Amino acid sequence: MTSQGSGRQPKYQRIADELRAAIQAGEYGPGDRLPGENDLMARYEVARMTARQALGVLQSEGLVEARKGAGVFVRGFKPLRRRGIQRLAQEGWGAGRSVWSVDAEDRVLVVDQVEVHEEAVRGPVADILGVTAGSRVWVRSRRFVLDGKPVLFATSCLPSDIVADSAVTQADTGPGGTYARLAELGYAPVRFREEIRSRMPSADEAERLSLPVGTPVIQIVRTAFAEGGRAVEVNEMTLDSASYVLEYDFDA
Repeated sequence: MTSQGSGRQPKYQRIADELRAAIQAGEYGPGDRLPGENDLMARYEVARMTARQALGVLQSEGLVEARKGAGVFVRGFKPLRRRGIQRLAQEGWGAGRSVWSVDAEDRVLVVDQVEVHEEAVRGPVADILGVTAGSRVWVRSRRFVLDGKPVLFATSCLPSDIVADSAVTQADTGPGGTYARLAELGYAPVRFREEIRSRMPSADEAERLSLPVGTPVIQIVRTAFAEGGRAVEVNEMTLDSASYVLEYDFDA
């Protein structure tokens, strides 16, 4: 089939384009059910696989979610705007505010699946921290759930020679979080580096973040550096890509 002005286009893609446009125009609002496979088959005179592929495109884009036995619905979750620079400003965590307060604003944030333990570090994390393989680090893992939706899972590694016997080794690090505690220990972060890439999730990541099939994740690896250039934290974050807008606002 030939679409107007764009050469040959698969039927499922044309159906997905029309449904996407309808969602963006407000014809289907958050929580609304989209036409099912049978409806699309009849409306567009296509096979079931074509209708299924069209809905699959929208699921992979994070616009809709399938509910077993109920159909496909427009996602009602408002994407989280992650302000990559403002959220790490010392004026925030230095005053006892959470890094997350910049992102979450007045929305309900719950931190669960918190695990804190000491272990030997190896591989890329050891290289980033500038320590030999087998050196001891404290590992902090936690999941962030916003408005009832898991949006991020993070694992931080911090050198034991810096944070041992401090609040960093506790589940609750206190006002201002880990960076405020590092500052009290004489290792305040003065510079950050973030590396970002997109990929498909592992089975464990998909389960932790309750991801619809086909939804990719964003992986952010942030390194915090203290005065003198020492790396004092490596934080590996896995984000539900459909739940985030990454915003970086800085002067030219």
